[in-house]
Amino acid sequence: MACSRRATQPQSDGLPELLARVSRGDARAFSALHMITRGRLRRTALAVGVPPHDIEDVLQESYLKIWRNASRFNAERAPAMAWISAIVRNTAIDHLRVRRLPTDAFDEALSIAAAENPSASDELDYARAEPIAFGALARLPEDRRALVALAYLEGESRANLSRRFGVPVGTIKTWLHRALLTVRKDCLAASGTA
Repeated sequence: MACSRRATQPQSDGLPELLARVSRGDARAFSALHMITRGRLRRTALAVGVPPHDIEDVLQESYLKIWRNASRFNAERAPAMAWISAIVRNTAIDHLRVRRLPTDAFDEALSIAAAENPSASDELDYARAEPIAFGALARLPEDRRALVALAYLEGESRANLSRRFGVPVGTIKTWLHRALLTVRKDCLAASGTA
């Protein structure tokens, strides 16, 4: 075991330099990085629980993220292999989460026929609702407003938001939940239906 660890150590030592070259768009460095890390990253995705038939998709998405974000790597914060493995692990988790999304509610909603003559109470007055919603969002602290925009308008994953804001994923979920509750409460109060 010690021999195999020593054999892979020199390859891992060159990863920070390869990432630096990748951040400058060096395709050869990216190819070398891929060759060195592919086996370990495959095992990482399998350990998370990605089915073998989905591994290639997860790895492709992960390597694309590595290519795009190589300039964000900071050797003082984490070893290169840990940083790369975290990208694969988070991509694998996101992949599994998407595959496990329940679709029953969507299927039921699609099966409901649209009413031929909707009543006035069924229609949303967007002209009246829009300023109420914007006002409720404007009252949020700036960081929470940005968080809500990134999550719900840009579609950024909770894992990416966690890295961006430097807090655990659970904290991101709590912040989003509280922000939405605040917006909902403000909207209901402003519309007079609270």
